Amino acid sequence: METLPADSLTQRLRDARRSRQSEKILQDKETERKVEERQEEARTSSVPGEEFFAEAGNLFSFVGRFFSRVWRRPYEVRELLTQMDEVGTKSLMLTGVVGFSIGIVLAMQSRGTLARFGAESFLPSMLALSVIKEIGPVLTSLVLAGRLGAGMGAELGSMKVTEQIDALEVAALKPFHYLVVTRVLACVIMFPIMTMLTDFLALAGGYLEAWLSDGMNVRVFIATAFDSLRFADVIVDTMKTSIFGFIVGIVSCYLGYNVRGGTREVGRAAMQSVVVSSLLILISDVVIVRLSIMLFGDISDAA
Repeated sequence: METLPADSLTQRLRDARRSRQSEKILQDKETERKVEERQEEARTSSVPGEEFFAEAGNLFSFVGRFFSRVWRRPYEVRELLTQMDEVGTKSLMLTGVVGFSIGIVLAMQSRGTLARFGAESFLPSMLALSVIKEIGPVLTSLVLAGRLGAGMGAELGSMKVTEQIDALEVAALKPFHYLVVTRVLACVIMFPIMTMLTDFLALAGGYLEAWLSDGMNVRVFIATAFDSLRFADVIVDTMKTSIFGFIVGIVSCYLGYNVRGGTREVGRAAMQSVVVSSLLILISDVVIVRLSIMLFGDISDAA
């Protein structure tokens, strides 16, 4: 009786194991497809409002999946740095122009109103309060949501439609860590940094307008601007953009990662990423401001 070489037997066992794994993955995909078909049938026959609550439940389940896996290996550090570069470096021009123009326009429009009440000297303080506490964080987050939300939703959606995510799962590369965790963490880390850049350029634009209008000294502008600001205001209102970044990242990744259908749904996922992220940013901003006032008091309590 002919005896097979050890290497050949090992290779056959390995091939058989891979074959069983591939068959199991295909069976799981077929089961998921049938479940999605049943969900789609139920969605078409559901009562108004039921689809919204079902989608919200799926989103919260996706959030739970993120928090359960963010601490586990593998830690895709290189991909995280790549996504941080995508969120930060490649958005510098956009956020820079937004911040600088905000400062100039806000200073020009506020000067006449303040001068009417003889309070033109309070222009730097008003500008710093408006930009750092609200306009800078919210507008920066909305701008980044428009740029990154559509990009993440379309990128992951196209990968889902073309079965690239399925290929990563077959290769046991854990695509959730590589595609979702890295993008969400990049948004959480980079949103406060981009907000600080926007705030700085907005104040620089406001000072430029004040200097051109009445030759205000830079030391007087800085001292007046930060005189009424508290450290808690700067920290809370800057770091709340990490929550905004989490919202943008998790919503965009969820909609892109769970695209159903063909390429037409990719564009729909990109559009929904921007709309849903922007709405949740505005809603969460109201909640965060209310909580910060309850915990740290209003700006009038600084005196």
